Amino acid sequence: MTHAIPIRREARTGHLDLALHLAAAALPVLPLRAGKGPFGNCPACEKNACGGRPNMKTPGTCACPLPCHAWAAATTDPHVLSSTGWASSWRRAGGVAYHPGGAGVTVVDLDDADAVAWARESLPPTRTVATTRGEHWIYRGTMRSVNRVRESVDIKSTMSYARWRGPGTGTLAELPEAVRTLAEKAPAAVRTAPRAIAVPAPGGGGECRHRTPAYLERGIAMAEQRITDTASAVHATVYRTFLAVLSAHGRCGCLTEAHIGRLFTAAQAKGESPRHCTDAWANAQTALGM
Repeated sequence: MTHAIPIRREARTGHLDLALHLAAAALPVLPLRAGKGPFGNCPACEKNACGGRPNMKTPGTCACPLPCHAWAAATTDPHVLSSTGWASSWRRAGGVAYHPGGAGVTVVDLDDADAVAWARESLPPTRTVATTRGEHWIYRGTMRSVNRVRESVDIKSTMSYARWRGPGTGTLAELPEAVRTLAEKAPAAVRTAPRAIAVPAPGGGGECRHRTPAYLERGIAMAEQRITDTASAVHATVYRTFLAVLSAHGRCGCLTEAHIGRLFTAAQAKGESPRHCTDAWANAQTALGM
């Protein structure tokens, strides 16, 4: 895993220039609004038409060629960052954000002086970055992201983003058990194992075009593997996989709830929520006119 938090950076002007510099140091980045929320970087997603949550802080199920919003958009690819599709976002950007989990790190976001004082007493020293109201403490290693683990303290790592405020000072320390314990004690529920959800399979109405059960089994197994093997852009991969399965097997009546359950289980094992699975399946059905 790359721990891509640059020690220092060249003097640059413009958010895109800064983003390209950080991306060259293997830090996955994305444009950030002046109000700290990420953009939808294509016309189809700009106004949450894809199902993203307010201010695009959580991605929806998007059919764009590449993930274009929230933490899922973070990339080190200079061609994507400089693409025409993202040009409008960079022109209006108020800053640059990055995906801590994608960089192999965890950010403990301390939002006021009291939180900073608590961290200095309770956590091992590590690299720190000054923010407008407090500090970011950055540790080597990843975990789930949780807000409000205590007063004015958030944890940002996987499936989250943090604003880039400079490289900070100090040496990265390993993620301590004390931070993981904070997440375990947080009120957010922890899913201990993926679970499938019963979603009605699309109705058939005609004779099955697949000559043997092995054809369907091979298709479902390949779809499961595609989801399991993805290392990034999980939301987009899940949606496109659901779309492919429905396109091949959705109209002939051979696709059952058991098959759908297997796909949902694979998606949830990669961190997808039950809601995102259901939405992705429904959006794929809508896209195919089912």
